[in-house]
Amino acid sequence: MGIGVLTGAALALLVGELLRLSQRHCLQIEAWQQLVMPALALLSFASAQALGGSGFIAAFCAGLLTGYLFKRETQPLIVTGESCGEALSLLTWVVFGAYVAPKASQIMAPSVWFYALSSLSLVRMLPVWLSLAGSTLSAESRLFIGWFGPRGLASIVFAILILDAPLQEAGTIIACTIACVLLSVVLLGMSALPGARRLGRSARE
Repeated sequence: MGIGVLTGAALALLVGELLRLSQRHCLQIEAWQQLVMPALALLSFASAQALGGSGFIAAFCAGLLTGYLFKRETQPLIVTGESCGEALSLLTWVVFGAYVAPKASQIMAPSVWFYALSSLSLVRMLPVWLSLAGSTLSAESRLFIGWFGPRGLASIVFAILILDAPLQEAGTIIACTIACVLLSVVLLGMSALPGARRLGRSARE
């Protein structure tokens, strides 16, 4: 984790200085400027992985620090990155669906679905509820945050990390991940809009 944080922060500072230098000397071309953040994310990930750290943490820290350094100037930098992220997200779902179909029989165990339901509710929502206990958020807001926490793509990413690991119960872990993601897509997809509307009405009252 430390390697990832340091790598992401160092590269963000370096890229930030280069961007400011190019702005001062009018060296930027808009088309190339839009590629800065996707390139920084890939560079941070690859560098941290090569150094034995976490590429995900490096990319996250690089983006976080860049956003702090540029503040209001971030919008032109992230437009293309957001589009690339959406496209890659859709591609991830396609690959995930192709991976799930042949393994449908492995996720039929009742215990897998019991864990998936527990993960979507108690396992996730209770820690979030407790961590926000000292905040000024209402009970409804805390429940909303706990219910709609990231599970889909994040779960897939974490599952990928163990695909090649020599774990005795790797198949069970993958099956639970598949069940969690499928339930997330269905349950969160169905409840997202009604939940957001209800929370919005409560905030206005």
